[in-house]
Amino acid sequence: MKKISIIAALSATPAMAATGPFFSLHNTNFIVAISFLLFLGVLIYFKVPGILMGMLDKRALQIRSDLEEARALREEARTILASYDRKQKEVQEQAARIVASAREEAQAAAEQAKIDLKASIARRLAAADDQIASAEAGAVRAIREQAIAVAVAAAADVLSRQKTPASASASIDESIKVVEARFH
Repeated sequence: MKKISIIAALSATPAMAATGPFFSLHNTNFIVAISFLLFLGVLIYFKVPGILMGMLDKRALQIRSDLEEARALREEARTILASYDRKQKEVQEQAARIVASAREEAQAAAEQAKIDLKASIARRLAAADDQIASAEAGAVRAIREQAIAVAVAAAADVLSRQKTPASASASIDESIKVVEARFH
């Protein structure tokens, strides 16, 4: 029974419903074929295939030009990238030269500072030696003056005890003669 119901369901399709000769208006297959041929005729009459081909050709040309433009842009991007890479390398080299120059200048400045510091220390040591020598000379002079003053005071005290007014007058006269002899 199942087999019969499946065969009956399949035989009830519209294509099987048309019975009779093929070239009849009652045959749906014939009507569909004629409609399809008429549809193709209308498309050809209005030159739709040519229009479609023209549109496809235009689209192909547009795609081709887009591809050419994309290739040109890719090449341009490659050249720009290469130039940027060169510029980056040049900038890195220049930065390295600047850093090396700065290091050399810093080392030269440090060496000059050491030389200047040594010269400054030498000048200060010389100034300190001069001050010490001056202080020593001043101290020696002060001691001599003090010694002379003490010696003069002691000599004056000794002379004042030993001299009499007559010997003092003779000593003064003799000193005047010595001074006169030196000035003339």
